[in-house]
Formats: sequence, structure tokens, C-alpha cells
Amino acid sequence: MPTAHDIARWRLQSQHLVAPYAGSAASVVTDLLAVQAENPSQAAWAVASRTAHPDPADLEALLDAGEVVRTHVLRPTWHFVPAADIAWLLELTAPRVRPVVARQLTEVHGWTPETIDRVTTAVVELLGEEPDRTRDEVTRGLSDRGFEITGQPLMLLLAQTELDRLVCSGRPRSGTHTYALFADRVREPARLDREEALGELALRYFTGHGPATVRDLSYWATLTVTDVRRGLTQVEDRLESFEHDGLTFWHAPGEAPRTPQEPAGHLLQILDETYRGYSESRMVLDVEGVVPTGRETAIGMALVDAQLVARMKRTVGRRVVFELSPYRAALGPGELDALEDAAARYGAFLGLEHELVISRRE
Repeated sequence: MPTAHDIARWRLQSQHLVAPYAGSAASVVTDLLAVQAENPSQAAWAVASRTAHPDPADLEALLDAGEVVRTHVLRPTWHFVPAADIAWLLELTAPRVRPVVARQLTEVHGWTPETIDRVTTAVVELLGEEPDRTRDEVTRGLSDRGFEITGQPLMLLLAQTELDRLVCSGRPRSGTHTYALFADRVREPARLDREEALGELALRYFTGHGPATVRDLSYWATLTVTDVRRGLTQVEDRLESFEHDGLTFWHAPGEAPRTPQEPAGHLLQILDETYRGYSESRMVLDVEGVVPTGRETAIGMALVDAQLVARMKRTVGRRVVFELSPYRAALGPGELDALEDAAARYGAFLGLEHELVISRRE
């Protein structure tokens, strides 16, 4: 029976964070179905670190061509999603996410439904006249139409237009996110009815993120446990499962890795799918219980052999500096070597020299 550490190692394998890697950025996004992409720079590494030959141009080309879109889906945040899957995924999950965004506009910022409709119409008109506009350009365009909207209200409004399949990411300009009309960027999306979509979601998630639990998927997709189980029922003959610590874990057919894998070290954002892709069983990443409980205090994490060993802060300048704050009194020589290798891979991806700094334990 797999241990918690075995499960954590298995997930690195399912997610292509260890050899054998995915062949391309397209394979990464397709296999994981969605990759959280709130921070574009670190999310680009989240994709590239799962490929055999990390190259910024790989994902950039997909976004430029519209084969991958960056949009709000699953939860109230951005994800990279294959354009072929975005329509059914939004149709399935947006009904539970959209009210969260709408309530913030109405209850926090005092917008009326009529105001939301008028500003939405203006955004659609703007992008219909000229697509691939940055957020600043959308702001100026709305101002020209008499709407002075900035900050969080604008972000929420744009998120709602994305959830409504009116808007999605346009072609990036010098690495800057832009907006375009959904209909112009997503030309031939897959169409699934709700039952088919539930089955496809379960199969793709448990294959790309497994082993994982029903409640992990419920969190990831903002769906009810009942809906997740309905989808799982359709595809369970194509998956396997086992029991651990009173929970049922589902996964693609295969055996758990029982020994450390290569590469052993990883420097990732806290939003990475290996952490944020789960809820109920997330902390198989901490079998020794060294990570403090409570509110997350880091924006990055250092893993060695699929276990959290330190907080990570990345600073990009003339070189990229990774400052690590270990959870234990000290990191061993093997752990330091693994993290030095991880820093070198990340630095090479950015085209910068790297520096690994170990701070004193807090």
C-alpha cells in the first residue's frame, strides 16, 4: 500500500515534474487540463519545468496562436487551458464561480446589475473594434466611453466576462497579458454535454494529478462532491484506486514510485499544481509535519524528493536570486545539491545567472 511519501512522489511523476518529462508545453497543459497562472512569469516556469527542454518561446507561441488561453476558470483565478477544452470546462464550472465574482462587484463595490451590463457591453465593443488590448488600454477605452474604472473592480468585471465566455486572453505583447473576444480566439472548441463533461473532467484530473481524492477534485474545479462522483462513475473503469489513511485515492493505472526520482529538487511558486492542485490531501508534501500550520507565509516553495523543505523567495534582477528559509534547523548536503541544481535549471530558463541563498531558520 502506498505511503504518503509514495503519493507525493507519484504526483511529481503524474505532473511531469520528474523524468520522463512532457515533450512540450502543449503536452503539459493538455495533460494537466489547467495550470494555475495568476503570476505569468512564475506560471511560465511551472509549465516549462515539466518539459524535456524548457524554453520560454514554447508557451509564448501557444498563447500567441491561441492554442492555449490564459483565462479565469475552475476557481476565481487565471489558468492556462487548452483552447480545445476551454468552452466545456467553463460551461461546467463557471456557474459556481461566477456568483462569487458578481457578489464582490455588487456587495463590495456597490455595482448594480445594470452597471455591470453596460460596462460589459462597452468592453465587448472595445475588443471588437481592436483586439489584443492590455488592461491599461481597456481602462483608457472605457474612460473614453464615460466609465472611470480601475483596480479591483475592473479585474472583477474582466474576470466575469471571461467566465461568461465573452473575453479571454489575446496575443501577448512583449510578455504583457492582453484581452480579446473569446469568439475570435477560440474558433473550434470541443462541445460536451454536462454528463460527458463531468466524466472528462474526472478522467483528466485523476490522470494528470493523481493519486488524488474526490474532495481534491471538488476543490480544484469548484464543483460539488456529488457532481465529482457522478463524473467518476463514468470513468472509474479506466482508473485505479487505493485506500490510504481512511481516504480513497484515484489515479491512472500504474504503480507508485518507491524511491527518489530525478530531478530531486524543485523551486516552484506556491500556486504550482503540485501544491494548489489539491486540498484534502495537499500535505502529503510534508510527511514529517515540519511546515507550520495556518496562513501561508511564502510565495514560493522548495521541494526535495517531493517534500517541502523551505520557503522560497525569487528575486529577478541582473541575476535570479532564490532565498530559502528552511523549515528544519539545517538542510543536508544532498538537499543543498538538489536545490542548487534546481536553481541552475530555473536560471537557465530565464537566461540569467543564479544564486541560492540559505537564510537562518525563523
